[in-house]
Amino acid sequence: MTSAKYITAKEIAQKYALSYQSINRYSDAGLLPVAFKKGNIRYFERSVVIKRMKTILEMSKDGYSLLLIRKKILGI
Repeated sequence: MTSAKYITAKEIAQKYALSYQSINRYSDAGLLPVAFKKGNIRYFERSVVIKRMKTILEMSKDGYSLLLIRKKILGI
């Protein structure tokens, strides 16, 4: 596993200027699936995060709820 392939929740929060709690909400909703955990640190696949965060941020900016964003991303 290369570190370039994975990103932590803290790094996502910093990169996208979001709170750690927002990342937790997205992860709990299934929008950002955890690839694996090492101790207390969650790792996410970088390519999935980049793709999904683009959609999440665009839809949030347009006023969509987390439920509708989830339906769009996961097709549920």
